Amino acid sequence: MRGEPLASSPALTPTLSRERERGQEAPLLQVDNVSLEYRTPERVVRATHRVSFDVHAADRFVLLGPSGCGKSTLLKAVAGFIAPVEGEVRLEGRRVTQPGPDRIVVFQEFDQLPPWKTVKQNVMFPLLASRTLGKKEAAERALHYLDKVGLSKFADVHPHQLSGGMKQRVAIARALAMQPRVLLMDEPFAALDALTRRRMQQELLELWDEVRFTLLFVTHSIEEALVVGNRIALLSPHPGRMRAEINSHGFSLDSLGGAEFQGTARRIHDMLFEEEQQAVTAP
Repeated sequence: MRGEPLASSPALTPTLSRERERGQEAPLLQVDNVSLEYRTPERVVRATHRVSFDVHAADRFVLLGPSGCGKSTLLKAVAGFIAPVEGEVRLEGRRVTQPGPDRIVVFQEFDQLPPWKTVKQNVMFPLLASRTLGKKEAAERALHYLDKVGLSKFADVHPHQLSGGMKQRVAIARALAMQPRVLLMDEPFAALDALTRRRMQQELLELWDEVRFTLLFVTHSIEEALVVGNRIALLSPHPGRMRAEINSHGFSLDSLGGAEFQGTARRIHDMLFEEEQQAVTAP
């Protein structure tokens, strides 16, 4: 089931108008009626239930919801790590059945970089392993994207010499160097301190403004979703269902603290947790 578009404020513009502006442009990524399950020692757990959404080229599409709503599981399904038990994921009209270089994931863990490789070697590695480029071309592309994330001076150091934020920049450079059709980011800044997280959000938006990659971004932070995304899918608590889909292109880091931003964040919070609130207030 697709979420209902909202029209209660300028920030919550119906997604239908956005789709009309796109004309007949086909979605780059389609998540169609996808249900996902995983098995525990006791039972089979449904993580998401019949979730549908479309992502167009150069979208910054955010999956937002509370812990346990299946947003990271959805990201893994798009990456090809998990097969849906119902529905399907399509990239450029083709069904996703396995991982591929057209979808690269940036995780939140700092240890996603092999510690024995230098920064440049880490960025080069997937290019060489996939035989996308030869060694000379891979080195040139690695340096190009390291420059874009401000780490060209650190090309020859090892990950243990970097801060957490710098390690995440390397992971982003490594992902973008593969020039994927969709960049997948699973709460990439969650483990960072507040100041570094804010700086990384700003750098990600500046990088997007320059490169215009397509982004699927997972977070449980309402403020981060409003800042990073131009479209947001709200997922209900477990199992994850589409609660609503909204446009958030009117917000940026400069909007933080503003009355409209705070009011929108409160409305999103109420929508995400209205079932719990109703249960608490029920007689």
